[in-house]
Amino acid sequence: MTTQSAAVSAERSCASATMAAVVKTQPGVGHVEWMRVPEPQCGPGKVKIEVAFSGICGTDLHVYHDRFRNYPPVILGHEFSGVVAATGEGVESVRPGDRVTVLPASAVICGVCEYCRQGFYLFCPVRRGMGHGVNGSFTRYVVVREDQVYRLPPAISLEQGALTEPFASAVQAIEELGEFRFGDTVLISGPGPIGLLCLLLLRARAKTIVAGTASDAMRLELAGRLGAEVAVDVSREDLLSVIDRETNGRGADVVVECAGSGSSVANCLRAVSKLGRYVQVGIVGGEVSAPFDLLLYKQVRLWGSVGYSARTWVRVMQIYAQNRIDLSPLITHKLPLSKWREGFDLCESKQAVKVLLYYDEA
Repeated sequence: MTTQSAAVSAERSCASATMAAVVKTQPGVGHVEWMRVPEPQCGPGKVKIEVAFSGICGTDLHVYHDRFRNYPPVILGHEFSGVVAATGEGVESVRPGDRVTVLPASAVICGVCEYCRQGFYLFCPVRRGMGHGVNGSFTRYVVVREDQVYRLPPAISLEQGALTEPFASAVQAIEELGEFRFGDTVLISGPGPIGLLCLLLLRARAKTIVAGTASDAMRLELAGRLGAEVAVDVSREDLLSVIDRETNGRGADVVVECAGSGSSVANCLRAVSKLGRYVQVGIVGGEVSAPFDLLLYKQVRLWGSVGYSARTWVRVMQIYAQNRIDLSPLITHKLPLSKWREGFDLCESKQAVKVLLYYDEA
């Protein structure tokens, strides 16, 4: 066989390669299937990554239920880590074998609007993220731009690396907004993955109160083990009475709403102190009825925190490099990708905090 014919044969073989994936096949509730898809190829300026672990996020559940904008057919998943399998022409920052994670929200951006130029990709008018707008990580290989890729420090495991995307959301809310101070009393409403990541960032410098419902029993127990001063089941205890008791009637210096529910928003507005601070992290997904005038009467400072920026990811890598925080307690389950339905059920029933999927062909 000539060199030219061998190259053509290799190209055809590569083009015909397939891999298993979890795919949203069409609009509407459900329509998510385990199926074979073409293996992506690595072009100039691109990095091909073999996925090690991919976390199930609330967004994946919303896409399943068609409550979050999506563009099927599309491979789900966007919280992941992996190993560089190949690099395209011009790529210099990573090489095959590097352990990496990926900033997934900027998969499609214009690159020239004022938000892109500042690194606030989430506000780009044409943006699409991985796992809903373009193919994501619930599969074997992904191909992304070089600027989306971040090398993991040696001390950070691939399992922890898969939590980088949600951790970045917590870092923006806690480290870049909210003006948290040593000695604060902080209410975190909602002990899901983001709420518990916020707790990990706050526990060394603030008295933390974590609130949830009866269905959050396992997560509230974990919050206590992770350093929460008080874990409150609001279906059994009156949250405002607990806040009064723990703050001598002042109210919480800062509230961080991570539950994304109307009742939680209302409780947070009532629980925050005069001249207090309020950070909205949870997505409610609709209108809420809440005592909004309390923002005025208490002169509360309010921040909305959606995702992260490029600057946030730089800070996350600095946190990783110092190896001062351990994300692994939040990983409650690791399942093969073929058992994605079981993973979704665990998350929806709140019997898990973070479920990681790893690739299999079954």
